[in-house]
Amino acid sequence: MKKLLLGNEAVARGLYEAGCRVVSSYPGTPSTEITEYAAEYKEIYAEWAPNEKVAAEVAIGAAIAGARSFCGMKHVGLNVAADPLYTASYTGINGGMVIAVADDPGMHSSQNEQDSRHHAIAAKLPMLEPSDSQECRDFALLAYTLSEQYDTPVIIRLSTRVSHSRSLVQTGERVDVPVKEYKKDPGKYVMMPAMAIKRHAVVEQRMKALTEWAESNAQINRVMGNENAKIGIITSGVSYQYAKEALGENACYLKLDMINPLPVKKIREFAARFETVYVVEELDGIIEAHCKANGVNVIGKELFGNLGELSQRIVAEKILGKINETEQFGEDLPGRPPVLCPGCPHRGIFYVLKKLKLTVSGDIGCYTLGALPPLGALDACVCMGASVSMLHGMNKARGDEFAAGAVAVIGDSTFIHSGVTGLIDIAYNRGVSTVLILDNSITGMTGHQQNPTTGYDIHGDPTAAVNLEALCKACGIPRVRVVDPAQLSETEKAVKEELAAKEPSVIIVRRPCALLKSVKHAPPLHADKEACTGCKACMRIGCPAISIKDKKAVIDPAQCVGCGVCVQMCKFGAIKRGDAQ
Repeated sequence: MKKLLLGNEAVARGLYEAGCRVVSSYPGTPSTEITEYAAEYKEIYAEWAPNEKVAAEVAIGAAIAGARSFCGMKHVGLNVAADPLYTASYTGINGGMVIAVADDPGMHSSQNEQDSRHHAIAAKLPMLEPSDSQECRDFALLAYTLSEQYDTPVIIRLSTRVSHSRSLVQTGERVDVPVKEYKKDPGKYVMMPAMAIKRHAVVEQRMKALTEWAESNAQINRVMGNENAKIGIITSGVSYQYAKEALGENACYLKLDMINPLPVKKIREFAARFETVYVVEELDGIIEAHCKANGVNVIGKELFGNLGELSQRIVAEKILGKINETEQFGEDLPGRPPVLCPGCPHRGIFYVLKKLKLTVSGDIGCYTLGALPPLGALDACVCMGASVSMLHGMNKARGDEFAAGAVAVIGDSTFIHSGVTGLIDIAYNRGVSTVLILDNSITGMTGHQQNPTTGYDIHGDPTAAVNLEALCKACGIPRVRVVDPAQLSETEKAVKEELAAKEPSVIIVRRPCALLKSVKHAPPLHADKEACTGCKACMRIGCPAISIKDKKAVIDPAQCVGCGVCVQMCKFGAIKRGDAQ
Protein backbone atom coordinates (compact mmCIF):
# COMPACT_ATOMS: atom_id res chain seq x y z
CA MET A 1 0.00 0.00 0.00
CA LYS A 2 1.23 3.51 -0.80
CA LYS A 3 0.74 6.28 1.74
CA LEU A 4 1.68 9.96 1.87
CA LEU A 5 3.84 10.18 5.00
CA LEU A 6 5.99 12.67 6.83
CA GLY A 7 9.63 11.62 6.95
CA ASN A 8 9.33 11.13 10.71
CA GLU A 9 6.12 9.15 10.26
CA ALA A 10 7.87 6.96 7.68
CA VAL A 11 10.71 6.23 10.12
CA ALA A 12 8.10 5.11 12.67
CA ARG A 13 6.50 2.92 10.01
CA GLY A 14 9.88 1.38 9.32
CA LEU A 15 10.38 0.66 13.04
CA TYR A 16 7.00 -1.05 13.13
CA GLU A 17 7.62 -3.17 10.05
CA ALA A 18 11.10 -4.14 11.27
CA GLY A 19 9.71 -5.64 14.49
CA CYS A 20 10.92 -2.94 16.88
CA ARG A 21 9.62 -3.61 20.39
CA VAL A 22 10.96 -0.81 22.62
CA VAL A 23 11.10 2.93 21.89
CA SER A 24 12.41 5.54 24.33
CA SER A 25 13.01 9.16 23.36
CA TYR A 26 12.99 12.75 24.55
CA PRO A 27 11.00 15.19 22.37
CA GLY A 28 13.07 17.57 20.29
CA THR A 29 12.16 19.35 17.07
CA PRO A 30 12.55 18.14 14.33
CA SER A 31 12.62 14.52 15.59
CA THR A 32 9.59 14.43 17.91
CA GLU A 33 6.97 12.90 15.62
CA ILE A 34 8.92 9.65 15.15
CA THR A 35 8.16 8.58 18.70
CA GLU A 36 4.63 10.00 18.65
CA TYR A 37 3.78 7.91 15.58
CA ALA A 38 5.61 4.85 16.94
CA ALA A 39 3.46 5.07 20.09
CA GLU A 40 0.36 4.52 17.93
CA TYR A 41 1.42 0.94 17.17
CA LYS A 42 0.22 -1.37 19.93
CA GLU A 43 3.03 -3.83 19.20
CA ILE A 44 5.65 -1.23 20.25
CA TYR A 45 6.29 -0.17 23.83
CA ALA A 46 6.94 3.59 23.61
CA GLU A 47 7.83 6.14 26.28
CA TRP A 48 9.06 9.67 26.85
CA ALA A 49 12.22 9.53 28.94
CA PRO A 50 13.36 12.40 31.20
CA ASN A 51 16.25 13.16 28.81
CA GLU A 52 18.14 11.74 25.83
CA LYS A 53 20.81 10.03 27.93
CA VAL A 54 18.16 8.02 29.75
CA ALA A 55 16.39 7.27 26.46
CA ALA A 56 19.58 5.92 24.91
CA GLU A 57 20.30 3.80 27.99
CA VAL A 58 16.78 2.33 27.90
CA ALA A 59 17.23 1.44 24.24
CA ILE A 60 20.69 -0.03 24.89
CA GLY A 61 19.31 -2.14 27.73
CA ALA A 62 16.45 -3.41 25.60
CA ALA A 63 18.85 -4.28 22.78
CA ILE A 64 21.25 -6.13 25.07
CA ALA A 65 18.24 -8.02 26.45
CA GLY A 66 17.53 -9.20 22.90
CA ALA A 67 14.76 -6.89 21.61
CA ARG A 68 14.92 -4.53 18.66
CA SER A 69 14.95 -1.03 20.13
CA PHE A 70 15.00 2.63 19.10
CA CYS A 71 15.59 6.09 20.49
CA GLY A 72 15.09 9.42 18.73
CA MET A 73 16.41 12.92 19.38
CA LYS A 74 17.45 16.18 17.77
CA HIS A 75 21.08 17.01 17.12
CA VAL A 76 21.77 18.71 20.47
CA GLY A 77 20.06 15.77 22.17
CA LEU A 78 22.76 13.52 20.74
CA ASN A 79 25.25 15.49 22.83
CA VAL A 80 23.33 14.43 25.93
CA ALA A 81 23.15 10.80 24.77
CA ALA A 82 26.78 10.67 23.65
CA ASP A 83 28.12 9.22 26.91
CA PRO A 84 26.26 5.89 26.75
CA LEU A 85 26.24 5.81 22.94
CA TYR A 86 30.02 5.99 22.49
CA THR A 87 30.48 3.06 24.85
CA ALA A 88 27.60 1.11 23.28
CA SER A 89 29.74 1.19 20.14
CA TYR A 90 32.20 -0.95 22.11
CA THR A 91 29.69 -3.30 23.72
CA GLY A 92 27.65 -3.86 20.59
CA ILE A 93 24.10 -5.12 20.86
CA ASN A 94 22.07 -8.34 20.88
CA GLY A 95 18.76 -7.33 19.39
CA GLY A 96 19.10 -4.53 16.83
CA MET A 97 19.36 -0.92 18.02
CA VAL A 98 18.64 2.16 15.89
CA ILE A 99 19.10 5.82 16.81
CA ALA A 100 17.52 8.62 14.77
CA VAL A 101 19.05 12.06 15.08
CA ALA A 102 17.49 15.04 13.30
CA ASP A 103 19.81 17.91 12.45
CA ASP A 104 18.45 21.43 12.03
CA PRO A 105 20.34 23.34 9.31
CA GLY A 106 19.13 26.90 9.39
CA MET A 107 18.33 26.60 13.11
CA HIS A 108 14.57 26.72 12.70
CA SER A 109 14.14 25.54 16.28
CA SER A 110 17.62 25.11 17.73
CA GLN A 111 20.40 26.97 19.49
CA ASN A 112 23.17 25.75 17.22
CA GLU A 113 23.76 24.22 13.81
CA GLN A 114 26.00 21.27 14.67
CA ASP A 115 26.54 18.41 12.24
CA SER A 116 25.75 15.01 13.77
CA ARG A 117 27.99 13.19 11.32
CA HIS A 118 30.88 14.14 13.62
CA HIS A 119 29.35 12.02 16.38
CA ALA A 120 29.04 9.00 14.09
CA ILE A 121 32.67 9.35 13.05
CA ALA A 122 33.93 9.86 16.61
CA ALA A 123 31.80 7.04 18.07
CA LYS A 124 32.74 4.75 15.15
CA LEU A 125 29.13 3.96 14.39
CA PRO A 126 27.48 3.39 10.99
CA MET A 127 25.20 6.21 9.84
CA LEU A 128 22.56 6.18 7.10
CA GLU A 129 21.01 9.32 5.61
CA PRO A 130 17.63 9.16 3.80
CA SER A 131 16.59 11.82 1.30
CA ASP A 132 12.80 11.30 1.33
CA SER A 133 10.04 9.52 3.20
CA GLN A 134 10.39 6.26 1.26
CA GLU A 135 14.03 6.04 2.24
CA CYS A 136 13.13 6.93 5.84
CA ARG A 137 11.01 3.79 5.95
CA ASP A 138 13.48 1.67 3.98
CA PHE A 139 16.56 2.77 5.90
CA ALA A 140 14.89 2.00 9.24
CA LEU A 141 14.52 -1.61 8.10
CA LEU A 142 18.04 -1.67 6.70
CA ALA A 143 19.44 -0.21 9.92
CA TYR A 144 18.16 -3.16 11.96
CA THR A 145 19.66 -5.62 9.50
CA LEU A 146 23.04 -3.89 9.70
CA SER A 147 22.79 -3.54 13.47
CA GLU A 148 22.39 -7.25 14.03
CA GLN A 149 24.72 -8.33 11.23
CA TYR A 150 27.58 -6.14 12.46
CA ASP A 151 26.74 -6.11 16.19
CA THR A 152 26.40 -2.34 16.47
CA PRO A 153 23.95 0.48 17.07
CA VAL A 154 23.12 2.23 13.79
CA ILE A 155 22.36 5.95 13.44
CA ILE A 156 19.87 7.38 10.94
CA ARG A 157 20.59 11.04 10.23
CA LEU A 158 17.59 13.18 9.33
CA SER A 159 17.23 16.91 8.75
CA THR A 160 14.36 19.34 9.22
CA ARG A 161 13.35 19.17 5.55
CA VAL A 162 13.32 15.37 5.40
CA SER A 163 11.64 14.96 8.80
CA HIS A 164 8.90 17.48 8.07
CA SER A 165 8.15 16.94 4.38
CA ARG A 166 5.73 14.41 2.92
CA SER A 167 6.20 11.99 0.04
CA LEU A 168 4.74 8.69 -1.08
CA VAL A 169 5.83 5.56 0.77
CA GLN A 170 5.32 1.94 -0.25
CA THR A 171 4.59 0.25 3.06
CA GLY A 172 4.76 -3.41 4.03
CA GLU A 173 3.69 -5.72 6.83
CA ARG A 174 5.29 -6.08 10.23
CA VAL A 175 7.82 -8.85 10.70
CA ASP A 176 7.45 -10.18 14.22
CA VAL A 177 11.13 -10.57 15.16
CA PRO A 178 11.36 -12.69 18.33
CA VAL A 179 13.38 -11.47 21.30
CA LYS A 180 16.81 -13.05 21.11
CA GLU A 181 18.21 -15.21 23.88
CA TYR A 182 20.12 -13.24 26.49
CA LYS A 183 23.40 -14.68 27.73
CA LYS A 184 25.57 -13.28 30.51
CA ASP A 185 28.77 -12.00 28.87
CA PRO A 186 30.81 -9.60 31.05
CA GLY A 187 33.65 -9.53 28.52
CA LYS A 188 31.30 -7.96 25.99
CA TYR A 189 29.02 -5.80 28.11
CA VAL A 190 31.01 -4.75 31.19
CA MET A 191 33.20 -1.92 29.96
CA MET A 192 35.91 -1.78 32.57
CA PRO A 193 39.37 -1.13 31.09
CA ALA A 194 40.52 -4.74 30.67
CA MET A 195 37.37 -5.62 28.69
CA ALA A 196 37.05 -2.33 26.85
CA ILE A 197 40.55 -2.46 25.38
CA LYS A 198 39.68 -5.74 23.69
CA ARG A 199 36.36 -4.40 22.43
CA HIS A 200 38.11 -1.42 20.81
CA ALA A 201 39.86 -3.81 18.45
CA VAL A 202 36.46 -5.30 17.58
CA VAL A 203 35.12 -1.83 16.75
CA GLU A 204 38.02 -1.08 14.39
CA GLN A 205 37.57 -4.38 12.59
CA ARG A 206 33.83 -3.76 12.33
CA MET A 207 34.39 -0.38 10.65
CA LYS A 208 36.64 -2.03 8.06
CA ALA A 209 33.96 -4.62 7.36
CA LEU A 210 31.29 -1.94 7.05
CA THR A 211 33.46 0.01 4.61
CA GLU A 212 33.80 -3.10 2.45
CA TRP A 213 30.02 -3.57 2.59
CA ALA A 214 29.46 0.05 1.56
CA GLU A 215 31.83 -0.42 -1.38
CA SER A 216 30.26 -3.60 -2.67
CA ASN A 217 26.54 -3.21 -2.00
CA ALA A 218 24.69 -2.07 -5.11
CA GLN A 219 21.59 -0.88 -3.22
CA ILE A 220 23.32 2.01 -1.46
CA ASN A 221 25.78 4.72 -2.51
CA ARG A 222 24.19 4.75 -5.94
CA VAL A 223 25.15 6.45 -9.21
CA MET A 224 22.09 8.18 -10.68
CA GLY A 225 21.28 10.68 -13.46
CA ASN A 226 22.96 11.46 -16.77
CA GLU A 227 26.15 9.42 -16.95
CA ASN A 228 27.19 11.34 -20.09
CA ALA A 229 27.17 14.69 -18.29
CA LYS A 230 30.36 16.65 -17.74
CA ILE A 231 29.50 17.45 -14.14
CA GLY A 232 29.65 14.92 -11.30
CA ILE A 233 27.87 15.58 -8.00
CA ILE A 234 28.70 13.72 -4.80
CA THR A 235 25.95 14.28 -2.26
CA SER A 236 23.60 12.77 0.32
CA GLY A 237 20.27 13.25 2.07
CA VAL A 238 18.17 16.30 1.29
CA SER A 239 21.14 17.87 -0.52
CA TYR A 240 20.64 15.23 -3.21
CA GLN A 241 17.09 16.47 -3.72
CA TYR A 242 18.28 20.06 -4.05
CA ALA A 243 21.00 19.11 -6.53
CA LYS A 244 18.72 16.90 -8.62
CA GLU A 245 16.01 19.56 -8.89
CA ALA A 246 18.50 22.34 -9.62
CA LEU A 247 20.71 20.53 -12.14
CA GLY A 248 18.52 17.77 -13.56
CA GLU A 249 20.16 16.05 -16.55
CA ASN A 250 23.08 18.49 -16.51
CA ALA A 251 24.80 16.27 -13.96
CA CYS A 252 25.38 12.72 -12.78
CA TYR A 253 25.02 11.99 -9.06
CA LEU A 254 26.76 9.71 -6.60
CA LYS A 255 24.14 9.58 -3.85
CA LEU A 256 25.76 8.44 -0.61
CA ASP A 257 23.20 6.60 1.52
CA MET A 258 25.72 5.40 4.12
CA ILE A 259 27.65 8.45 5.25
CA ASN A 260 29.76 6.66 7.86
CA PRO A 261 31.89 4.87 6.94
CA LEU A 262 32.23 6.49 3.54
CA PRO A 263 33.42 4.45 0.55
CA VAL A 264 36.76 5.17 -1.12
CA LYS A 265 36.81 3.05 -4.27
CA LYS A 266 33.28 4.07 -5.34
CA ILE A 267 34.10 7.74 -4.96
CA ARG A 268 37.38 7.47 -6.87
CA GLU A 269 35.77 5.55 -9.72
CA PHE A 270 32.88 8.01 -9.95
CA ALA A 271 35.05 11.12 -9.86
CA ALA A 272 37.40 9.81 -12.55
CA ARG A 273 34.57 9.93 -15.11
CA PHE A 274 33.90 13.69 -14.99
CA GLU A 275 35.65 16.91 -15.87
CA THR A 276 34.43 18.62 -12.71
CA VAL A 277 33.16 17.08 -9.47
CA TYR A 278 31.22 19.00 -6.84
CA VAL A 279 30.36 17.91 -3.32
CA VAL A 280 26.95 19.23 -2.30
CA GLU A 281 26.37 18.82 1.45
CA GLU A 282 24.85 20.91 4.22
CA LEU A 283 26.80 22.19 7.21
CA ASP A 284 30.36 20.83 7.49
CA GLY A 285 32.50 19.55 4.63
CA ILE A 286 32.74 15.97 5.83
CA ILE A 287 32.27 14.25 2.47
CA GLU A 288 34.55 16.84 0.86
CA ALA A 289 37.31 16.24 3.41
CA HIS A 290 37.00 12.48 2.90
CA CYS A 291 37.34 12.90 -0.87
CA LYS A 292 40.40 15.11 -0.63
CA ALA A 293 42.02 12.86 1.96
CA ASN A 294 41.75 10.02 -0.55
CA GLY A 295 43.19 11.93 -3.49
CA VAL A 296 39.91 12.99 -5.13
CA ASN A 297 39.87 16.61 -6.29
CA VAL A 298 36.43 18.13 -5.63
CA ILE A 299 34.84 21.55 -5.29
CA GLY A 300 32.69 22.04 -2.20
CA LYS A 301 32.68 24.46 0.68
CA GLU A 302 34.54 27.19 -1.19
CA LEU A 303 31.26 27.51 -3.12
CA PHE A 304 28.60 26.59 -0.59
CA GLY A 305 30.06 27.52 2.79
CA ASN A 306 29.23 25.96 6.16
CA LEU A 307 26.23 28.09 7.14
CA GLY A 308 22.55 27.28 6.97
CA GLU A 309 20.43 25.25 4.61
CA LEU A 310 21.03 24.70 0.94
CA SER A 311 18.26 25.00 -1.64
CA GLN A 312 17.63 24.37 -5.33
CA ARG A 313 18.21 28.08 -5.89
CA ILE A 314 21.60 28.09 -4.16
CA VAL A 315 22.84 24.96 -5.96
CA ALA A 316 21.79 26.29 -9.36
CA GLU A 317 23.34 29.68 -8.73
CA LYS A 318 26.65 28.31 -7.45
CA ILE A 319 27.15 25.57 -10.05
CA LEU A 320 25.36 26.85 -13.15
CA GLY A 321 25.76 30.54 -12.42
CA LYS A 322 22.06 31.16 -12.89
CA ILE A 323 18.80 30.93 -10.99
CA ASN A 324 15.73 29.04 -12.09
CA GLU A 325 13.33 31.79 -13.14
CA THR A 326 10.38 29.96 -11.61
CA GLU A 327 11.91 30.65 -8.19
CA GLN A 328 11.68 34.45 -8.42
CA PHE A 329 9.21 35.75 -5.85
CA GLY A 330 9.36 39.54 -6.17
CA GLU A 331 9.48 41.61 -2.98
CA ASP A 332 10.68 40.06 0.24
CA LEU A 333 7.94 39.49 2.79
CA PRO A 334 8.22 41.32 6.11
CA GLY A 335 9.76 39.38 8.96
CA ARG A 336 7.49 37.69 11.47
CA PRO A 337 9.41 36.98 14.66
CA PRO A 338 8.08 34.29 16.99
CA VAL A 339 6.02 35.49 19.95
CA LEU A 340 4.54 34.05 23.12
CA CYS A 341 0.91 33.00 22.55
CA PRO A 342 -2.01 35.06 23.87
CA GLY A 343 -2.54 34.01 27.48
CA CYS A 344 0.92 32.41 27.74
CA PRO A 345 1.72 31.99 31.45
CA HIS A 346 5.32 33.06 30.84
CA ARG A 347 4.31 36.60 29.81
CA GLY A 348 3.53 37.82 33.34
CA ILE A 349 6.73 36.57 34.94
CA PHE A 350 8.93 38.07 32.23
CA TYR A 351 7.16 41.41 32.59
CA VAL A 352 7.96 41.34 36.30
CA LEU A 353 11.60 40.33 35.77
CA LYS A 354 12.11 43.16 33.28
CA LYS A 355 10.35 45.66 35.53
CA LEU A 356 12.71 44.73 38.36
CA LYS A 357 15.72 45.03 35.98
CA LEU A 358 17.05 41.61 36.98
CA THR A 359 19.78 39.58 35.34
CA VAL A 360 18.01 36.49 33.98
CA SER A 361 19.81 33.23 33.19
CA GLY A 362 17.57 31.55 30.61
CA ASP A 363 16.95 28.06 29.28
CA ILE A 364 15.55 26.12 26.33
CA GLY A 365 11.79 26.20 25.80
CA CYS A 366 8.90 28.50 24.87
CA TYR A 367 10.10 30.92 27.51
CA THR A 368 13.28 31.56 25.51
CA LEU A 369 11.04 33.94 23.55
CA GLY A 370 11.15 36.15 26.63
CA ALA A 371 14.46 37.41 25.22
CA LEU A 372 12.63 39.27 22.43
CA PRO A 373 11.12 42.78 22.61
CA PRO A 374 9.11 44.12 24.27
CA LEU A 375 9.79 41.75 27.17
CA GLY A 376 13.56 41.53 26.57
CA ALA A 377 14.17 39.75 29.86
CA LEU A 378 16.77 37.02 29.17
CA ASP A 379 20.51 37.64 29.48
CA ALA A 380 21.81 34.22 28.39
CA CYS A 381 20.63 30.88 27.03
CA VAL A 382 23.01 28.02 26.22
CA CYS A 383 21.48 24.57 26.51
CA MET A 384 18.92 22.43 28.36
CA GLY A 385 19.31 22.85 32.10
CA ALA A 386 22.17 25.36 31.91
CA SER A 387 20.19 28.28 33.37
CA VAL A 388 20.40 26.92 36.91
CA SER A 389 24.09 26.04 36.82
CA MET A 390 25.03 29.27 35.03
CA LEU A 391 23.24 31.37 37.63
CA HIS A 392 25.19 29.56 40.36
CA GLY A 393 28.43 30.31 38.51
CA MET A 394 27.50 33.96 38.00
CA ASN A 395 26.67 34.40 41.66
CA LYS A 396 29.84 32.67 42.87
CA ALA A 397 31.88 34.86 40.54
CA ARG A 398 30.28 38.20 41.43
CA GLY A 399 29.08 37.71 44.99
CA ASP A 400 25.94 38.22 47.05
CA GLU A 401 25.21 41.73 45.81
CA PHE A 402 24.94 40.44 42.24
CA ALA A 403 22.90 37.42 43.42
CA ALA A 404 20.31 39.78 44.93
CA GLY A 405 19.49 40.96 41.40
CA ALA A 406 19.73 37.72 39.39
CA VAL A 407 17.46 34.71 38.80
CA ALA A 408 17.32 31.61 36.63
CA VAL A 409 14.23 30.57 34.67
CA ILE A 410 13.61 26.99 33.55
CA GLY A 411 10.55 25.00 32.45
CA ASP A 412 9.11 22.02 34.30
CA SER A 413 10.15 19.50 31.63
CA THR A 414 13.59 21.05 31.23
CA PHE A 415 14.09 21.09 35.00
CA ILE A 416 13.52 17.32 35.06
CA HIS A 417 15.67 16.87 31.94
CA SER A 418 18.83 18.43 33.36
CA GLY A 419 18.03 21.34 35.68
CA VAL A 420 17.66 19.37 38.89
CA THR A 421 21.38 18.54 39.06
CA GLY A 422 22.22 22.24 38.89
CA LEU A 423 19.83 22.87 41.78
CA ILE A 424 21.56 20.16 43.80
CA ASP A 425 24.87 21.92 43.07
CA ILE A 426 23.47 25.19 44.43
CA ALA A 427 22.33 23.54 47.66
CA TYR A 428 25.44 21.38 48.09
CA ASN A 429 27.88 24.24 47.54
CA ARG A 430 26.03 26.74 49.73
CA GLY A 431 24.79 29.02 46.96
CA VAL A 432 22.18 31.74 47.41
CA SER A 433 20.63 31.56 43.95
CA THR A 434 16.92 32.07 43.24
CA VAL A 435 15.56 29.66 40.63
CA LEU A 436 12.18 30.10 38.94
CA ILE A 437 10.60 26.90 37.60
CA LEU A 438 8.08 27.98 34.98
CA ASP A 439 5.59 25.15 35.36
CA ASN A 440 3.10 25.24 32.47
CA SER A 441 2.05 21.60 33.02
CA ILE A 442 3.36 20.32 29.67
CA THR A 443 6.39 20.17 27.37
CA GLY A 444 5.33 23.15 25.30
CA MET A 445 7.63 24.12 22.45
CA THR A 446 7.91 20.63 20.93
CA GLY A 447 4.13 20.25 20.71
CA HIS A 448 2.58 19.32 24.07
CA GLN A 449 4.30 16.10 25.09
CA GLN A 450 3.80 14.77 28.59
CA ASN A 451 6.72 14.73 31.04
CA PRO A 452 7.35 13.26 34.50
CA THR A 453 5.70 16.23 36.26
CA THR A 454 2.35 16.05 34.45
CA GLY A 455 1.01 12.75 35.81
CA TYR A 456 0.38 11.27 32.34
CA ASP A 457 2.46 9.03 30.07
CA ILE A 458 3.00 9.19 26.29
CA HIS A 459 -0.47 7.68 25.70
CA GLY A 460 -2.18 10.13 28.05
CA ASP A 461 -2.75 7.46 30.69
CA PRO A 462 -2.40 8.42 34.38
CA THR A 463 0.95 7.66 36.01
CA ALA A 464 3.15 8.82 38.88
CA ALA A 465 3.90 12.55 38.86
CA VAL A 466 7.02 14.22 40.25
CA ASN A 467 6.08 16.70 42.96
CA LEU A 468 8.28 19.70 42.20
CA GLU A 469 7.87 21.24 45.65
CA ALA A 470 8.93 18.02 47.40
CA LEU A 471 11.74 17.42 44.92
CA CYS A 472 13.23 20.87 45.43
CA LYS A 473 13.10 20.48 49.21
CA ALA A 474 14.70 17.03 48.91
CA CYS A 475 17.54 18.64 46.93
CA GLY A 476 18.29 20.77 49.98
CA ILE A 477 16.49 24.01 49.06
CA PRO A 478 14.96 25.48 52.26
CA ARG A 479 12.71 28.06 50.60
CA VAL A 480 10.15 26.77 48.04
CA ARG A 481 6.97 28.66 47.14
CA VAL A 482 4.35 28.67 44.38
CA VAL A 483 2.94 31.73 42.58
CA ASP A 484 0.51 32.38 39.74
CA PRO A 485 2.26 34.53 37.10
CA ALA A 486 -1.05 36.03 36.01
CA GLN A 487 -1.13 37.79 39.40
CA LEU A 488 1.55 40.40 38.77
CA SER A 489 1.72 42.03 42.21
CA GLU A 490 1.84 38.65 43.99
CA THR A 491 4.55 37.45 41.64
CA GLU A 492 6.63 40.61 42.04
CA LYS A 493 6.37 40.39 45.84
CA ALA A 494 7.55 36.75 45.82
CA VAL A 495 10.54 37.48 43.58
CA LYS A 496 11.64 40.42 45.75
CA GLU A 497 11.35 38.39 48.96
CA GLU A 498 13.31 35.42 47.65
CA LEU A 499 16.08 37.60 46.22
CA ALA A 500 16.40 39.30 49.61
CA ALA A 501 16.86 35.97 51.40
CA LYS A 502 20.48 34.99 52.04
CA GLU A 503 19.87 31.36 51.17
CA PRO A 504 18.88 29.40 48.04
CA SER A 505 15.27 29.44 47.00
CA VAL A 506 12.89 28.17 44.32
CA ILE A 507 9.76 29.88 43.07
CA ILE A 508 7.47 27.55 41.15
CA VAL A 509 5.67 29.84 38.73
CA ARG A 510 2.64 27.68 38.01
CA ARG A 511 -0.06 28.24 35.42
CA PRO A 512 -0.98 25.81 32.62
CA CYS A 513 -0.18 26.48 28.97
CA ALA A 514 -2.99 28.47 27.37
CA LEU A 515 -3.16 25.99 24.48
CA LEU A 516 -3.92 22.92 26.59
CA LYS A 517 -7.32 21.44 25.77
CA SER A 518 -8.04 21.10 29.48
CA VAL A 519 -7.70 24.86 30.09
CA LYS A 520 -11.00 26.75 30.23
CA HIS A 521 -10.55 30.35 29.11
CA ALA A 522 -12.38 33.41 30.39
CA PRO A 523 -14.33 35.52 27.88
CA PRO A 524 -12.19 37.88 25.80
CA LEU A 525 -11.47 41.36 27.13
CA HIS A 526 -12.13 44.62 25.35
CA ALA A 527 -10.63 48.11 25.46
CA ASP A 528 -12.92 51.04 26.18
CA LYS A 529 -11.98 53.72 23.65
CA GLU A 530 -13.35 56.48 25.84
CA ALA A 531 -11.25 55.48 28.83
CA CYS A 532 -8.09 54.60 26.86
CA THR A 533 -5.49 57.39 26.90
CA GLY A 534 -3.22 55.75 24.34
CA CYS A 535 -0.39 55.40 26.88
CA LYS A 536 0.55 51.98 25.41
CA ALA A 537 1.28 50.45 28.84
CA CYS A 538 -0.65 47.36 27.72
CA MET A 539 1.81 46.91 24.85
CA ARG A 540 4.68 46.27 27.25
CA ILE A 541 3.68 42.64 27.69
CA GLY A 542 3.91 41.86 23.98
CA CYS A 543 0.55 40.12 23.69
CA PRO A 544 -0.34 39.53 20.01
CA ALA A 545 -4.03 40.05 20.82
CA ILE A 546 -3.39 43.73 21.63
CA SER A 547 -2.65 46.39 19.04
CA ILE A 548 -2.90 50.16 18.68
CA LYS A 549 -5.31 51.66 16.16
CA ASP A 550 -5.96 55.38 15.88
CA LYS A 551 -3.83 55.83 19.02
CA LYS A 552 -6.16 53.61 21.05
CA ALA A 553 -5.71 50.04 22.32
CA VAL A 554 -7.64 47.37 20.44
CA ILE A 555 -8.06 43.76 21.60
CA ASP A 556 -8.72 41.04 19.06
CA PRO A 557 -11.51 38.86 20.53
CA ALA A 558 -10.47 35.97 18.29
CA GLN A 559 -7.07 35.82 20.00
CA CYS A 560 -7.76 37.03 23.56
CA VAL A 561 -8.20 34.28 26.16
CA GLY A 562 -9.09 36.61 29.02
CA CYS A 563 -6.01 35.97 31.15
CA GLY A 564 -6.29 39.44 32.64
CA VAL A 565 -2.61 40.40 32.69
CA CYS A 566 -3.28 43.48 30.56
CA VAL A 567 -6.05 44.58 32.96
CA GLN A 568 -3.39 44.93 35.65
CA MET A 569 -1.23 46.99 33.31
CA CYS A 570 -3.86 49.67 32.65
CA LYS A 571 -3.98 52.43 35.27
CA PHE A 572 -7.06 53.98 33.72
CA GLY A 573 -9.40 51.00 33.84
CA ALA A 574 -9.75 51.00 30.05
CA ILE A 575 -9.42 47.24 29.64
CA LYS A 576 -12.56 45.51 30.81
CA ARG A 577 -14.29 42.19 31.00
CA GLY A 578 -17.64 41.66 29.32
CA ASP A 579 -18.88 42.60 25.89
CA ALA A 580 -17.73 45.84 24.29
CA GLN A 581 -20.40 48.51 24.13
